[in-house]
This record gives sequence, C-alpha cells and structure tokens, in this order.
Amino acid sequence: MSEPQVLRGRLVTENGVIDDGAVVFGKTVLKSGLASEVLSEEEAERAQAIEGYILPGLVDVHCHGGGGESFPNAETPEQALVAIMEHRKHGTTSLVASGVTAAADVLRSRAVTLTKLCKDGELAGIHFEGPFVSEERKGAQDATYIIDPDAELTKELIELCEGYCVTMTLAPEKPGAFGEGSVAEALIEGGALPSWGHTDAGPETVREALIYSREKLAETAPRSPKATATHLFNGMRPIHHRDPGPVPEFISDAANDGAILELIADGVHLAPEMVRSVYETIGRERLVFVTDAMAAAGMPDGSYQLGPQAVTVKDGVARLTGGDSIAGGTSHLLDQVRLLVTGGYMSLEDAVYMASVQGAKILGDETIGHLREGAKGDVLVTSDSLEPVAVYRRGVLV
Repeated sequence: MSEPQVLRGRLVTENGVIDDGAVVFGKTVLKSGLASEVLSEEEAERAQAIEGYILPGLVDVHCHGGGGESFPNAETPEQALVAIMEHRKHGTTSLVASGVTAAADVLRSRAVTLTKLCKDGELAGIHFEGPFVSEERKGAQDATYIIDPDAELTKELIELCEGYCVTMTLAPEKPGAFGEGSVAEALIEGGALPSWGHTDAGPETVREALIYSREKLAETAPRSPKATATHLFNGMRPIHHRDPGPVPEFISDAANDGAILELIADGVHLAPEMVRSVYETIGRERLVFVTDAMAAAGMPDGSYQLGPQAVTVKDGVARLTGGDSIAGGTSHLLDQVRLLVTGGYMSLEDAVYMASVQGAKILGDETIGHLREGAKGDVLVTSDSLEPVAVYRRGVLV
C-alpha cells in the first residue's frame, strides 16, 4: 500500500484560506488544516510544497460535454468519457452529465449509457434538461421535441437511471409540471429534484411551483431538501418592473432558504457584475456555479453538435448555427472561479464554495466538495493565478 500524499501550501477551506495549510490523503482525506497542527514530523519532511493553492475537487451539476464530445450525442460510454476527462483534468472531479430535449427513445438510450458510467464511478449523476420546457424560452432546445409534461415517461427515465437521476429541468407553466400526478411529484418520489427553468412563467406560477417543491420534498427523504433553478436569468423571461417574470420569485424563494439557483458564471451567459449582485444579495449558500458546457469546452472554435442541434463556436461563444441563441458554455468550472476571483468580484473561498460544496449538497453527497477528514481524496492544485497544476481523484493523479 502506497504512502498517503502530503501537500502543503495555501489551503482553501469553506471558511477561508489557511496560508500554511496541509492535506494528507489517499483514496480519502486523512487529515487537513493548519500544517503545524496536523502534520507529523515524518509527514512534514516529505510534504510537497505547493506554490499556488490547494482546493477541493470541484463539482459541476450541469454539463453537456467537452473535449469534442457531447453527452446528448454520446452513443457509447467511451465517447462520454472523453467529455468527463476534459473537465476532470481541469479540476472537476465530480460531474453530472446533462442531456437536452430530444425524442423519448433518445432520452431512454442516453439514460442507459450514462447510468453505466455512474455505476462505474465516472459520473456523479444525470440531469435531463427537457423535454418539458417552454417553447418561448427554449434557448438551444429543439422545439421539435418539446412536449407537455409526462409523468409516466419521467418515471421510466428515473427507473432507467437506477437512482442516478439527479435533476430534470422543466417549465412550471406547462400542464402537469407540478401538483398531484405531476412530473415534479414523479421526480421527488423517484429520488430526483425538479429544476425549474426554460420558462416564460409569471411570478405566481413560479411561486406555486416552488412552494409545491418545498412541501413535497419535506414529505420524502430526498437527496437534497431543495429544488433548483436551471441557470438563473438564462432561458427565462427578463425582469421588467411591470412584468417581473420568474427571476424575482426564484431569488425571493432562495433568500427564504428555498431553492438553490444555478449561475453560469462564465462572463458570457452572465456579466460578472450580475453574478456579484446576486451573490451579495442572497449569499453563497443559495447559489451554485455550473458550466452548462457543451462539446467545445477545451476545444477550438468551429462546428459542433448539441443533441439534434448544430452549433457554431466563434471567439469561444457557442451559438445555434445560423441563429443567435447561446447554445451552452465552453468554460470549465475552474475558469469561472478564476474569472470572479481575479476580477475582484468575490473571495476565493466563496467562489470555490459555490463550485464545490453547493454541487455536493444538490447531489446529497457529504463526501465530496471539501477536504475535511473522511472526504474522498479529490484534490485540485492550482497556480497563484488559479490555473490547474495537478488534479487528484480518489487519491490518484489524473
């Protein structure tokens, strides 16, 4: 049995940065904290000095692909693994694979393929983005395959996922989205979470859906007690002071310890100033950073595919070919942390928290997203400028 790894340097915790911190880990974290308090003499002698930062492995709960491969288009586990590794080598050690709106048979097929990777420990779960979304706010979802909420199809997909369905994005205004016999009911009773989004709903409908979610989740033993909102602002009716739409209700519910709100903090989907404003208004406990990344993450500009839709990437921005709609992101989660921290929009510990701990909470997994004793040995080493230097997953160098 090999000796545990010992890293010593600036350790990023949930409460701040320990300038002279250390983490001792193998498959799991054995100890971490102030180096002078946690390291034995032998460990101190063989500790690897880190010039940059030591972070927990990041957790992305909404990702469509990367490295040239797309989860909605992956017909084999090997194809999907390319995308997983693209994000893993940039510090995302726990990843939820997201689908897009597609034909029911395609959704069933992808559920089977991705579930195999979940069972193998390569993926943390599966997210269905659609097909029960708003045509008015569909974004890059293909309207051909948008349908009304179908609780039976939802139950079938949950069963095919064998416990690994984490979330499903749906529009609250669609008939049968929430209430008795609804998709939201099927999700919660099946161990998954409704993620409200791609919606043109008014405030009252959103409020009703969020109240239903909270009450229904309180009746079960869910992976998380909180519903989520799919990429706040994006795929939603914009705020207007006489026509507020869904966004203020999501923020209000989150502020009252309700839903956790996704933010694509890549500087493309949202201005960093908007991310800062929401963060300063409701705090890190109510927000989670996601990439919404598609196949072009880590790849050059060019032509790609996102489910049934053709996508063109120019200057790092993905849009539907021949259209204006943004079609997913091209960032890694660490890119978002770097953008917000180096730009002075928030502290390092809070940015890392929203890119790690919060995703772990949604997954209901207390063993990831932090470096406390007993956590999985998922460790990200970065440079001073928060570029990835080394990534360990379960104690193994990626």
